[in-house]
Amino acid sequence: MSVAAPWTRRAGRLGLLPLAFAVSGCLATPEPDVSRAAGAALFAEHCAACHGADGHGGGPVAAGLATAPADLTKIAQRRGGVWPMLEVMSILDGYAMARRPRADMPVIDALTEGPTVAFDSGNGVERPTPARLVALAEYLESLQSPRPVRYVP
Repeated sequence: MSVAAPWTRRAGRLGLLPLAFAVSGCLATPEPDVSRAAGAALFAEHCAACHGADGHGGGPVAAGLATAPADLTKIAQRRGGVWPMLEVMSILDGYAMARRPRADMPVIDALTEGPTVAFDSGNGVERPTPARLVALAEYLESLQSPRPVRYVP
């Protein structure tokens, strides 16, 4: 029975290292999609029934609600031309509803599940944030009419 020298066993393992890096590169997960198209798809799936396909609040379910759905194209206008990204995200993820509950506005759990992206909330520190939440908030920003003149995190 022959026993290999320790450096031989180590060299054998190190020989597999390039292969391990090559395989890991193939298995790398793609960057989560936070595009306007991704946000539009989330809007169509979770918001359009109440807020309408155009975001003006006239979706097919709107008439049966106790509170009329907001016109989501006027969020910035209602805030003096300011787009409040974190406020919008906190409404979408349900956090704001803990303080201001609205029976007709559901919490959309799917927005906080899944992959995350680095998001700077305005303090220069990027934090992992649900990609779907960012995509939908950025899509809503694209619907603003008139366009925001100022942005706050």
